Amino acid sequence: MPRPITATISVDALTHNLEVVRKHVQQAAITASAAQGRPLAAPSIWAVIKANAYGHGIEQAVRGFWQAQGLAMLDLNEAVRCREAGWGGPIMLLEGFFEPADVEVLERYHLTTSVHHADQLAILAENRGSRRLDVFMKLNSGMNRLGFAPDAYRAAYQQALRLRDDGILNNVGKMTHFANADGPQGIAAQMEVFNRITEGLPGPVSVSNSAATLRYPDISLARDDHGAWVRPGVCLYGGSPFADADAASFGLRPAMTLASRLIAVQQVKAGDAIGYGSLFNADRPLRVGVVACGYADGYPRHAGTGTPVTVAGVRTRLLGRVSMDMLAVDLTPVPMAGVGAPVVLWGEGGPTVDEVAQAAETIGYELMCALAPRVPVHGRDV
Repeated sequence: MPRPITATISVDALTHNLEVVRKHVQQAAITASAAQGRPLAAPSIWAVIKANAYGHGIEQAVRGFWQAQGLAMLDLNEAVRCREAGWGGPIMLLEGFFEPADVEVLERYHLTTSVHHADQLAILAENRGSRRLDVFMKLNSGMNRLGFAPDAYRAAYQQALRLRDDGILNNVGKMTHFANADGPQGIAAQMEVFNRITEGLPGPVSVSNSAATLRYPDISLARDDHGAWVRPGVCLYGGSPFADADAASFGLRPAMTLASRLIAVQQVKAGDAIGYGSLFNADRPLRVGVVACGYADGYPRHAGTGTPVTVAGVRTRLLGRVSMDMLAVDLTPVPMAGVGAPVVLWGEGGPTVDEVAQAAETIGYELMCALAPRVPVHGRDV
């Protein structure tokens, strides 16, 4: 039989999480409209499916996010896969394109692209293709990663508008990315820069990642006829962007479940060590389960003793160092568990991916994206 480890992707959970986000921004629009005495439209949603949909699979994500207004990603090949999977709506390339030859792919598959530096504008200016392209001009509002500097942005935007007038571009929009929407510093400073620099410029707006969408939903409300978009990512997969609030508190469900089984049981004496480096020494006699899962499967090697694991429906803890193919768990809370007992490393019926990530001093995003190719992945609609 195959090695007993699988990742199960719940398409229903993806759809559920998208609906949670939709209701969240719709409620923000209702509340803000009542407070201001004027209608404010809820933003459209770019469902972010970069990095193979955070490890969940492009085709699964297309099915799960079918009701989104658009999909956003980085990779041209993944964008093509979305079209081949039947997605006919907008697709946004968050890093834009990388060389002149890419423009033909943008046209052929009707892709929207971000534009974040002058070379991209120059390439577009030389293009005389068959399709006018939609673009979002990216402002570097303080993250200092991608985007035009504030003192160069308006000139770049005017250049994009001229390309629109020349028949090269179609819709031109404004976007930025927040560095601290998940923490106490918040978004106020970057939002002030964005509002000041883009004031009076036509076109739709896209500013909110998962953290900003959940914590500051009113900033993305459409206040004019140009429209607005949010760009939720990790929350759509059931992960939390916050250190101080878990995904369940927002009504989100885990979409990925990493599960395995016990393949051995050891009885150790007080003082016995477990695993490489002898990092854990038993302080009493213990039954120890060995699970078919290790860092070569994408489980974090730096998850240490105490990291939560569920065995046969009972929460217990990891013991010692994670090895390439196996890890050890404490069977004290589940004395009847033997070889073949089911184990949930994270996901439905087990600890959240964020709990495991916290124990490994990383973030849930990394664990989802790091799922190894050797782990069989199965989709599930319910």
